[in-house]
Amino acid sequence: MSLTTSTAQNIAHVLIEALPYINRFVGKTFVIKYGGNAMVDETLKNSFARDVVLMKRIGMNPIVVHGGGPQIGQLLKRLGKESEFFQGMRVTDTETMDVVQMVLGGLVNKEIVTLINRHGGSAVGLTGKDADLIHARQLTFTRDNPEMNAPEIIDIGHVGEVTRFDTSVIDLLIHGNFIPVIAPIGVGDNGQSYNINADLVAGKLAEVIKAEKLMLLTNTAGVLSKQGELLTGLDAERVQVLVEDGTIEGGMLPKVHCALDAIQGGVQSAHIIDGRVEHAVLLEIFTNVGVGTLIKG
Repeated sequence: MSLTTSTAQNIAHVLIEALPYINRFVGKTFVIKYGGNAMVDETLKNSFARDVVLMKRIGMNPIVVHGGGPQIGQLLKRLGKESEFFQGMRVTDTETMDVVQMVLGGLVNKEIVTLINRHGGSAVGLTGKDADLIHARQLTFTRDNPEMNAPEIIDIGHVGEVTRFDTSVIDLLIHGNFIPVIAPIGVGDNGQSYNINADLVAGKLAEVIKAEKLMLLTNTAGVLSKQGELLTGLDAERVQVLVEDGTIEGGMLPKVHCALDAIQGGVQSAHIIDGRVEHAVLLEIFTNVGVGTLIKG
């Protein structure tokens, strides 16, 4: 189909608008947490893959960290095992950990890799156990119990937190022109496997490698005011006010704290973006409009 002159001019304007951002971000590293609707809707899955491939083609270095909670829950249900959560974390016994590794390290990871490759990229899938990428320890919780002299320790199994990264394999992949796709499974000192929250892995990784941007895809427009308006350009002081007055609550709280931690750790900017929008990543990076909340230092 041939383009009309006006359509061609619109395309040219879009490219010209993107040019300063392209010049600014060539050679920079972006850590993108991929999850939510963008992982299940076919149109959004393909748009995300094309976004990542384009970033790599023009000289940027995207690193994808993905979740997969719904897919884990679906397989557990098919196996006749109920999902149990504590403070938003999946209780992960040994049997559940086997399923987590199968789904995150296998099914989901390889689907993302295949999709990126199909759109012209060169992706390589990893878990945190590959090349000792993600070192972890068990995440412990406590709660007050009037019947006990000390707080009660809650054991939720193979749920972990990052202790350190060995990013040598990521460096090799980036310099080899590959796109790393990472499943958030860590390994302990004793070889134990741990299921780690993908937002936390993405945030900590962005800190360690001093990424230009941390981008967290969500199923919402971003941080919203009490009137439902999108808030952006937030700093730590403004975030604190919004938390205290109840504007930021629920599932958005850990994402915002993750973004702030990354900024304080040396990441230039963090973005909580609407993964329900086609090409959300490109719109946030290359346009003046964006599709989410910018959090800055």
